[in-house]
Amino acid sequence: MSKIIFITGASRGLGKIWAEAFLDRGDKVVATSRDLSGLQELVHKYGSALLPLELEITNRTACFEAIAKANDHFGRVDVVINNAGKGVFGTVEELGEQEARDIIDSNLFGTLWITQAALPVMRAQGTGHVLQVSSAMGIYTFPTVGIYSASKFAVEGFSEALALEVKGLGINITLVEPNGFATEFNASSVQSKSIAAYDKMKAALYADPNLVAPDAYGDPKATAGAILKLVDTPNPPLRLFLGKKALPLAKEIYAERLASWEEWNEVSVKAHGN
Repeated sequence: MSKIIFITGASRGLGKIWAEAFLDRGDKVVATSRDLSGLQELVHKYGSALLPLELEITNRTACFEAIAKANDHFGRVDVVINNAGKGVFGTVEELGEQEARDIIDSNLFGTLWITQAALPVMRAQGTGHVLQVSSAMGIYTFPTVGIYSASKFAVEGFSEALALEVKGLGINITLVEPNGFATEFNASSVQSKSIAAYDKMKAALYADPNLVAPDAYGDPKATAGAILKLVDTPNPPLRLFLGKKALPLAKEIYAERLASWEEWNEVSVKAHGN
């Protein structure tokens, strides 16, 4: 049986690749974007199997209306993929107020609004799967991506709680955590106004061999199979890395965290007071 898939940010990058993968195998797709021009080729190719919707995900009312349109049009919503989001590069000190507010508004609140809109539909169906496109930067971070990571850490937090809240309602939640992929994301991200004091640190960061190796960034098209498998499995995981770089680094970073907590555990225990 074909599925009804709702994808935000579907006019380019991973979202567009995944939309086409679902359509190719016979699923129906509701594809949203702020600019529908990037979806025209899919409209011509797949016709009525695709419902394109213009959507600004920071508008909560519009998010609820988009989910309602999808449900009215296709009769149900089986899978929601919260893929839309923004990037910004800059040290914590360099970030402008509007840059910081915009990324939290989009990456956190936009994801929250679509999730809230989808849950009543899925509860009524007794089934559903919400995929939150987080990032490997949602579990660890690097210099110059602090506010981006903050937005993804927040998505990780509320989604982990949500998974426990809807566990008995037939709804699954999965945090999809890509490492770096060769998409338009970096080029389209905002660059904060530079402060010279950080130039040396940035130069060292961008010269890191891990960032310039031939396989530093994954092939976005290779992710489609993983997403198809994820939505088809009856018992999906809470978290799924995309790419080969994230897990080894996560293991290293979490080992360092555990070691630090253990080293300071005596202080922590005394702070309990009883």
